[in-house]
Amino acid sequence: MLRRILGSWQGQFGTVVLAIIVGLGLAAPWLSPYSPTDIDPDAFSMPPSAAHWFGTDEIGRDVLSRVLHGATVSLQVVIFAIGLALIAGSILGLVSGWLGGLWDALIMRIMDAFLAFPLLVLALSIVAVLGPDLINAMLAIAITKMPGFARLVRAEVLSLREADYVVAAQAAGARPLRILLRHIWPNVSGNVIVYGSLSASQALITESALSFLGLGVQPPTPSWGYMVATGIQFYQSWWMSFFPGLAIFLTVLALNFLGDAVRDAFDARLGGSHD
Repeated sequence: MLRRILGSWQGQFGTVVLAIIVGLGLAAPWLSPYSPTDIDPDAFSMPPSAAHWFGTDEIGRDVLSRVLHGATVSLQVVIFAIGLALIAGSILGLVSGWLGGLWDALIMRIMDAFLAFPLLVLALSIVAVLGPDLINAMLAIAITKMPGFARLVRAEVLSLREADYVVAAQAAGARPLRILLRHIWPNVSGNVIVYGSLSASQALITESALSFLGLGVQPPTPSWGYMVATGIQFYQSWWMSFFPGLAIFLTVLALNFLGDAVRDAFDARLGGSHD
């Protein structure tokens, strides 16, 4: 699978760009020329220069340092939100597809209720109830992505629970939990991974939008979305919004390309298995 992913130019581009962004984020404490919260009273809204490669913001903080530290925050939100949505949605999908009947109807109607709202509107509503905070933004994004995982897993379980090897396992006296984990989940996990990789870019965009509206990461913690929102207020200082916006663009592009490569790799594997 790794060879297939890295064998395409989308996979190579996504992997390299994402690895660079993650590496810069993790090494931000050592690479940053300044602290992301240090204020220089003599450098308010300074354009890019030798002292401040990406310029400074409206209160004299180094934009480069804030972009580097913002990478850790944004990617942390993506990993936590997609991971939580994957786990919760997969469990609900397995239970719904396997049990069927009333449980299936109840779980799917709840998921349909979440899907009735646009993703960003639902996330905004959840954060508005819980309060603006990094953890609450993660939970909101996870809740908005959970129904997609649940419906995907349910559909796969419905198609697999009548398979011969599942019926044989039931006839042999295997418990439902063992059947789900040993026989059904391995055949479902591939599509779940593909959906998760494609959903990561949406999670990053949602986090940036929440921070842009002041409902995500709270200052002075650096966040790409909040930096773009602040830069728009000072349109003459273009660097304040350009560089964090560029970071969002490159990260979303890398996640999309990597997601496409993962999808193509799994499709190639499944296609080869039918030959």
